[in-house]
Amino acid sequence: MVEAARNAFAEKGFHGTTTRDIASAAGMSPAAVYVHHPTKESLLFQISEHGHRAILDSIRAAVDEHETPTDQLRALVWTFAQRHAAHHTSARIVYYEAAALTPEHRAQTDALATEISEVVLGVLRAGIAAGEFSCDDVALAGRSIAGMGVDVARWYDDTGSWTPEQIADHQAQTALRMVGAG
Repeated sequence: MVEAARNAFAEKGFHGTTTRDIASAAGMSPAAVYVHHPTKESLLFQISEHGHRAILDSIRAAVDEHETPTDQLRALVWTFAQRHAAHHTSARIVYYEAAALTPEHRAQTDALATEISEVVLGVLRAGIAAGEFSCDDVALAGRSIAGMGVDVARWYDDTGSWTPEQIADHQAQTALRMVGAG
């Protein structure tokens, strides 16, 4: 059912999707949707929460696998960009349908987004402290790097000429240049 909701939200947007659309795509009756999820918004929240947690877990793992801030940033940005390209449909929903979440659910996903930002900022601060990075405004650099990765979900196309890995390689190198890594 979650996959059916994801596909319907991707095709029609949250507000353009009905529970009947979701049920039809899942091969169920409309009433069956409410057996599993109390509202259409709860499906959106499940998709959003899963997307944020997947990114958070993957970038934390990428950072933990490397010792130097330069290698950590390269791995973090590579992972962030690659996941946003490989899972662009879900990522678009997470970022562009967030306004449809209830205030409580939005606060929960915003808290996860803050954790993601803190991982990025932590690596940048460590790089500055180690003398590996030079940037005047860590917060702005962090937002720029994260925004670059998030935006992949908006423009990436499976039929395009770049693979998720090529995009990830490019963005990782770009991020290192942004922070003056040697």
